[in-house]
Amino acid sequence: MYRFTLPRDLYYGKDALEALKTIKGKKAIIVLGGGSMKKFGFVDKVVSYLNEVGIETQLFEGVEPDPSVETVMKGAEAMRDFEPDLIVAMGGGSPIDAAKAMWAFYEYPEVTFEQLITPFSFPELRQKARFIAIPSTSGTATEVTAFSVITDYQKGIKYPLADFNITPDVAIVDPALAETMPAKLVAHTGMDALTHAIEAYVSTLHTTFTDPLALKAIDIVDRKLTKSFDGDMEAREEMHYGQCLAGMAFSNALLGIVHSMAHKTGAAFSTGHITHGLANAMYLPYVIKYNSKVEEAAERYADIAKSIGITAESTTEYVDKLRARIVELNDYMGIPNTLKEFGIIEEEFNEKIDAIAENAVGDACTGSNPRAIDPATMKKLFTCIYYGIEVDF
Repeated sequence: MYRFTLPRDLYYGKDALEALKTIKGKKAIIVLGGGSMKKFGFVDKVVSYLNEVGIETQLFEGVEPDPSVETVMKGAEAMRDFEPDLIVAMGGGSPIDAAKAMWAFYEYPEVTFEQLITPFSFPELRQKARFIAIPSTSGTATEVTAFSVITDYQKGIKYPLADFNITPDVAIVDPALAETMPAKLVAHTGMDALTHAIEAYVSTLHTTFTDPLALKAIDIVDRKLTKSFDGDMEAREEMHYGQCLAGMAFSNALLGIVHSMAHKTGAAFSTGHITHGLANAMYLPYVIKYNSKVEEAAERYADIAKSIGITAESTTEYVDKLRARIVELNDYMGIPNTLKEFGIIEEEFNEKIDAIAENAVGDACTGSNPRAIDPATMKKLFTCIYYGIEVDF
């Protein structure tokens, strides 16, 4: 038996934020990242719309990119003090992901982070609050997913939390928020969306319900991402919807080892954080080659290639041309294609890669990858990505 879960309501399009004027509640805590949502006036709008219908508001600000366990605990404490019946998370993936985890600790103060790491192990939520997600970036799609990614900086590991309980009740996908993204963020979040859709389509848990969403998302990214990167706001709007479709697909079909690898390398190196979408963009062509050794996966990659107008004489050629298309996107938007090019120090890479490979194999996303992998093979795959070596195993 399969399950397909989405938010109860999804509002989208011009002025979708006004849907907040239909929300019922008494108190709303608004979880925010940096200052961009305030700077562009969106926080004032949200507060105004909620106040208009008699909902008291309080802000929890400053959620960092790739939110930490510590920030989650602080937010949960703020919620326990304020006692909201609505949690409104607004901004990029980080504040929304953080708010999802805060939600669990707000409703269940006795639960531990270690307990939540086990996939689909959350206690029953909505005992105290409902959840509204308002994304400002076009990539994570956390506004429609059952996932949250929280970073333990002491261990240098990102933990994906997974449970249908943390699928938001309401998603508000207003394209005006996405118009504020700088080009680099457009690039990284767009490639994150592409990775979500491709991994969902080849996942061992893909279904009749997830496949059309994944293919449509891939089509939108292929046609609109570079235009959005170049500042075309009509394309930016389409990307905002396309990434949401990708989220609907992967939340129900799950992902694969591109995400496993990105989760375990994002905070691992001293030379600087590898942002999630950038890591996905680098790793995706190599993982496609690795997975394509499985016939069914190769055929599904060929389906993707055909769906975006690629022509070829064989399945292998379709796979290679799909990989080339991804590299073209990376090159156009200035995304490196190897870890060495990114700037990871070779000595540090060699020193840490055994532990990283083992952690990546143990990641929650590995189980639905179309080809099995062990730590030794994962190390070989990472080594190919570091040096830009063709994957031939």
